[in-house]
Amino acid sequence: MTRRRALAALLALFWLAPLAAQAAERPQRNVTFISTSDSHYREAERKAQNERNHVTVIEMNNTAKLAWPEKLGGDAVQLPRGVVMLGDCIDDGDRVIDGKHVTPEQYKAFATDFGLDGTDGALKFPVFESWGNHDGPPEGKDKLGFSFQAHLKKRNQARRARGLVSNVSENGLHYSWDWDDVHFVMLGIYPADKQREGIRYSPVWHDPQGALSFLKKDLAEKVGGSGRPVVLMSHCGVDTDWWVPADWKDFYDAAKAYNVVLYLYGHSGTGLREWAPEGEPKKWQIINDGQTTNGFFVIQITADRLRAAYRCKEGVKVTRNPDKTESYEWGGTWGWRFLLDRKLGEKP
Repeated sequence: MTRRRALAALLALFWLAPLAAQAAERPQRNVTFISTSDSHYREAERKAQNERNHVTVIEMNNTAKLAWPEKLGGDAVQLPRGVVMLGDCIDDGDRVIDGKHVTPEQYKAFATDFGLDGTDGALKFPVFESWGNHDGPPEGKDKLGFSFQAHLKKRNQARRARGLVSNVSENGLHYSWDWDDVHFVMLGIYPADKQREGIRYSPVWHDPQGALSFLKKDLAEKVGGSGRPVVLMSHCGVDTDWWVPADWKDFYDAAKAYNVVLYLYGHSGTGLREWAPEGEPKKWQIINDGQTTNGFFVIQITADRLRAAYRCKEGVKVTRNPDKTESYEWGGTWGWRFLLDRKLGEKP
């Protein structure tokens, strides 16, 4: 080896060694979490809904004792970092039923099961909830003196104080955090700033309250050009008739420069899909989350893989009775549906 080549090799070692050390110190990405939606907690007169939710919460606690379905590898599920709850936590925000203001009782039932940080409820993991169309109007717009969104704001401040989230919007409703290098953004009822003119639904109850502006600022400041994976979440998705295709395009445009690996929403059903506005080549992977009474998604994001499966009650039979009550039958067995396995960076 010539003296010049030897010198070049030494210089390369000098410059590359610190980079290699930094890479070794950087934690390997391995994020497992749970997603659920639409728990619709109710008051004591309709507590059967709450009892079914509670059974699901207990199954969430057992997640780390499960194995992935064989089609997804069959290995053990890692301990979840937390649970994202995508709105419609309660059934009747700001409502009187049979002369009774039911909202505070429904909210108490939700908080008793889900708690906040994994130490104060039946759930043994931190929960990160948003609001949906059933949870009630914005704070100050309620007529009966109890606001779900007011409690959400207080809980978001508590999350920030505990170090569970790193960024909260000025209005206290939207927020974001990191698990390893994966960036999570919770965007309320749907990711817009306000309801588009001409939409026939309530502009008060369905006010997204600046979610899109928060998203733009948050991604610019917290993710930037890093290429880190991003997970976006809201209650409604791209099949909702008061959040319309023009809004969906604005949302997509706000985040398309970033590495969006998953978009989670509830409200309308359960399943997997891929979506992008017409003419856009890069589709987002979507999980449409179902009701807590029926189950929850287990999701894992590693350095090169996204996998997910819906942990659900099998053989459930619900009968609508003539008197408008429901008969519920379930044998107590759980199974897996809606299996997802993708290499990160791979087109859907």
